[in-house]
Amino acid sequence: MGFFEIITLLIIAGITGSIGRSLSGFTKRGCLISILVGFIGALIGTWLSRELNLPELFILHLGNTKFPVIWSIIGAALFTALLSMLSSRSKN
Repeated sequence: MGFFEIITLLIIAGITGSIGRSLSGFTKRGCLISILVGFIGALIGTWLSRELNLPELFILHLGNTKFPVIWSIIGAALFTALLSMLSSRSKN
């Protein structure tokens, strides 16, 4: 995987992480957190789709790497919703 593919994956993960964070209402932190949430969302989303036998939706192929955009957004929204519930519970 070359430099261009890595940069492209980071940008896509940042965008999907930002969309997932805004869907769940958890907008704290910055760009690096969005990238991290995008990658974690991709892991959660693909795991969820495999467990429920759901089809792969809108996959980006970069070199030998597949990035599931829709499942990444759904996984990021679920992950940040869980984080916001846990962080609001700890404040009380």
